[in-house]
Amino acid sequence: MPQEPVTHDGTGPLIFVQFYLDCLSHASYLIGDRGTSRAVVVDPQRDVNEYLATAAHHGLTIERVIETHVHADFLSGHLELAERTGAPISYGAEADVDFDTDPLADGQHLPLGEVDLQILHTPGHTMESVCVVVREHAADPVPYGVLTGDTLFIGDVGRPDLLSARGRSAEEMARALYRSTRERLLTLPDETRVFPAHGAGSACGKNLSAALSCTLGTQRDTNYALADMSEDAFVEVVTSGRSAAPAYFSFTSERNREARPVLDEDAPVAALTPDAVRQAVAGGASVLDTRDPDAFAAAHLPGSVNVPLGGRFAELCGEVLPAGADLALCGDPATAREARNRLARIGYDRVVGALPADDLSAENVTSMPRVEAQALAARLADNPRAFTVLDVRAPGEIHDTGTVPGARTIPLPELVARVGELTPHRQQPLVVVCAGGNRSSVAASVLRARGFDADDLRGGFAGWRGPVEHPAGGGGVPA
Repeated sequence: MPQEPVTHDGTGPLIFVQFYLDCLSHASYLIGDRGTSRAVVVDPQRDVNEYLATAAHHGLTIERVIETHVHADFLSGHLELAERTGAPISYGAEADVDFDTDPLADGQHLPLGEVDLQILHTPGHTMESVCVVVREHAADPVPYGVLTGDTLFIGDVGRPDLLSARGRSAEEMARALYRSTRERLLTLPDETRVFPAHGAGSACGKNLSAALSCTLGTQRDTNYALADMSEDAFVEVVTSGRSAAPAYFSFTSERNREARPVLDEDAPVAALTPDAVRQAVAGGASVLDTRDPDAFAAAHLPGSVNVPLGGRFAELCGEVLPAGADLALCGDPATAREARNRLARIGYDRVVGALPADDLSAENVTSMPRVEAQALAARLADNPRAFTVLDVRAPGEIHDTGTVPGARTIPLPELVARVGELTPHRQQPLVVVCAGGNRSSVAASVLRARGFDADDLRGGFAGWRGPVEHPAGGGGVPA
């Protein structure tokens, strides 16, 4: 479990609040000066009520929104905060966006009063990336901390491979990241606290810690990417062994550059009738069922995709649902607004409404049997060639635990892109396996929507008691 987010509200001038959004492993920050009541917000999430409430609690006025870079894994709330507060939006000077900004220069100081913020240009994850050095008093020799965005994480550095579509190679970005960490960040005192934009679970790095802060000195000693090594060695170590970026990253990155509509997080979600859902589907909408896997398996609209509303809901939706498409929700009406807002956090804004699950009628639904582990083991023993087992866990999970003998392996984030690899097995029943039963329900529903006869393993591999196979490399689809 992550540590509790950091709050500093002592007797001095600095007010510092770290916010942490577990479902996206995302950290954001409010920094204020007690004497002047001036504040900034750094890397805000899309729904911004919490920042406004916290600023009001401390008697602060948000006068600027700072983005450490153009984010790919979530749609930031810079436009929402700017509309609500009138604050300008600031990026590093190299940012390319479609709305007005107040650019930040390398070395620039932003005094809030006694509290001082200093901007460091730290390209590598992106070209415009900046870090923000926070001092409680401008003359303090040791800063209170440094907000490192996606340049430096606890245990890792930001992935350098997200800008290929913009003509930047992973090697080029990794070389810039090497210089940014060595020539900029590691020149700060070891006592400086590191406050990154992400923690464990984020796809923005491969070795992120669950810790939400740490000292720079500890990172110097323990972070593999900060070890004493040549630039060439650094490039090799930070570009190897990275999983494919989730499919929605490129979409969300571009949305973060756009002057797009702002989110009204308090607006209600329109209620849909079954007829309205059918009309939406006929017009190209996807049905997203947000109930738990057992409820979905018992009865759901044909062709709907099941992503349970919990955990990493938005991220899972971004992995299996088309970006920019209309979405009709199905589930508990009391959770429709939460689902809409969580989808908005990755830029999936086109929610046309929500159908209460209680309005599903027996003549219009289908079911999806969930296979018990004992039954799957019996099937394998009886005739393993009569059906296909698909494991959708990450390669590292399969490497650590093994999988069901003979299983094909496609990580869930790659399933939609690689579904053609399963086409030769379309005539066979297919059983999907994950760790605990959530991702397998997602994957099975995606496959059923594409015409496969797919069920999933209830309880996931955690409940498997049969023989175990360790595929070479833990990834790929066996022949």
